[in-house]
Amino acid sequence: MDISTLKTLTTQILWAAFILSVLFGAIAQRTHFCTMGAVSDIVNMNDWTRMRQWGVAVGVAMVGFYALASSGLIDPAKTLYASNRFIWLSALVGGLMFGFGMVLASGCGSKTLVRIGGGNLKSVVVFVVMGVAAFATLKGITAVLRVATVDRVAVEFAGNAALPNWFGRFVGISAANAGLVLSLVLGLGLIAWAFKSRDFMQFDNLLAGFGLGAIIAGMWWVSGRLGYVAEHPDTLQEAFLATNSGRMEALSFVSPVAYTVDWVMFFSDKAKVLTLGIVSVFGVVAGSAAYAVATRSFRWEGFRDAEDTASHLAGAVLMGIGGVAAMGCTVGQGLSGLSTLSATSFVAVGAIIMGAVAALKYQVWRLEQSV
Repeated sequence: MDISTLKTLTTQILWAAFILSVLFGAIAQRTHFCTMGAVSDIVNMNDWTRMRQWGVAVGVAMVGFYALASSGLIDPAKTLYASNRFIWLSALVGGLMFGFGMVLASGCGSKTLVRIGGGNLKSVVVFVVMGVAAFATLKGITAVLRVATVDRVAVEFAGNAALPNWFGRFVGISAANAGLVLSLVLGLGLIAWAFKSRDFMQFDNLLAGFGLGAIIAGMWWVSGRLGYVAEHPDTLQEAFLATNSGRMEALSFVSPVAYTVDWVMFFSDKAKVLTLGIVSVFGVVAGSAAYAVATRSFRWEGFRDAEDTASHLAGAVLMGIGGVAAMGCTVGQGLSGLSTLSATSFVAVGAIIMGAVAALKYQVWRLEQSV
């Protein structure tokens, strides 16, 4: 493959990722898909509707990922989440921080982008602060702290620290077959659980679950199949084009937000190029904005007072630091990571939910103290 062909292919990858992200933003805006909102609905109103949306999306993404893997289109061992290190402490601490922060900031990374598209100026501030905090945790001052503390604690395995590897060894089948079996059991189980509620069977709920889950699977195909090059002409090694990690990626909205801020700030630097993560950030905002404008739901919104500002700033910092430590957000770990059945992703998602519940309880306590 020559350089000109490589450039053409990279452009195709970026456009495909952008289009899928536009769809993600539009669907999320229409259906009010939000993991933080789902947890809040359960804690405050015992309403599981949006959590069922999330469950269907995870189930569809799982089945889609391992359908691609079993057909040989992608290799599960080459995703961003595939590692022989089970970084449980990073996932736990980072997840707790992210979960607490997303409540303070009125939404996770993806919801922040969707809210920007709907005219929320508070989310613009959250976006910038979260991006700076995330970049500092990737390569700056908090990165040094992260590497010296939570990253040091891990369980080393001979192979990939993912459920299919462990299950496959236990029952005596290949990891690929084990992944397909587990994805069908867990994925279809989540979908069946959601369908147990008659109230859930509405168009918007089905659109959120099946639509967003399919988009995650589509992103795995774009990154892992369309973007895969067996031998890059510069390095003579295999490569996944247009990814920040150099590995197969799907949607995530913490590190990509950091890289987006970096790309905007150093736009004239030719070394700063568009990646799948960066265009997905722009795509979600564009999709959300297009739907909000088309339905006349676009509304400017700003901070209520100084306390509201402080809460969102603190939440943005916690999300930036915690999201990098946990290797993802409610989409990065909650949809993309869980679709690969990574053990670290399960810990991260559990911690994010626990952090969100703690923050919701904290807000209720603050309200009671002010009365």
